Amino acid sequence: MSSTKGGSPKARNIQRAYFTVTAIVVLAVLSAAIAVTWSRLQGRSSLPSSSGVGGAFSLIDQRGNRVTDRDLLGKPALVFFGFTNCPDVCPTTLTEMTGLLKELGKEASELNVLFITVDPQRDTPQQLALYLSSFDPHITGLSGTESDVAAVMAKYHVYARKIPLKDGDYTMDHTAAIYMMNRKGQFVGLMSYQEPEELSRAKLRKLLSDPVKG
Repeated sequence: MSSTKGGSPKARNIQRAYFTVTAIVVLAVLSAAIAVTWSRLQGRSSLPSSSGVGGAFSLIDQRGNRVTDRDLLGKPALVFFGFTNCPDVCPTTLTEMTGLLKELGKEASELNVLFITVDPQRDTPQQLALYLSSFDPHITGLSGTESDVAAVMAKYHVYARKIPLKDGDYTMDHTAAIYMMNRKGQFVGLMSYQEPEELSRAKLRKLLSDPVKG
């Protein structure tokens, strides 16, 4: 009797085709799984749609006045989250914002500019007033209770975390972008940290010129 090890050529071809198809299916499934996982990871670090950023809030400004989201309607707004003990990101950003506002001249009054603390434990209205005296007077500082500030941060999807220092003090790690809101209080985009001035200037001009129809 002759040996049948490996089967006939036809059987081997069928077996080879079976394994090829199986491998293709497995690779497709793995690729899909990787794509979904990557999409989810990207989603954690990216902002949601415009309808998911911003919302109602109630905080206290550097003059002791209560400010709510309703007070901002009718004017576009720039919203930046930071803290007065920030060593570089915040003063750099506020200096850049001061330069843009100076360029606008009288038109700067047509814009709401907010500096919302992520460190309400130290940033009282009095501390904000002292700190912001070094920057453009159109910039309004906002603080409040820790729960009030946390609620605003959640609505803007802002990240902030205390970083302990060796001397027992702490600093803050936080989102560095400027949120752009239209006249209806809707999120329309970001100004990135230290992006080119020409780009920031163009974004600001577009924000101010947008009538927000409908």
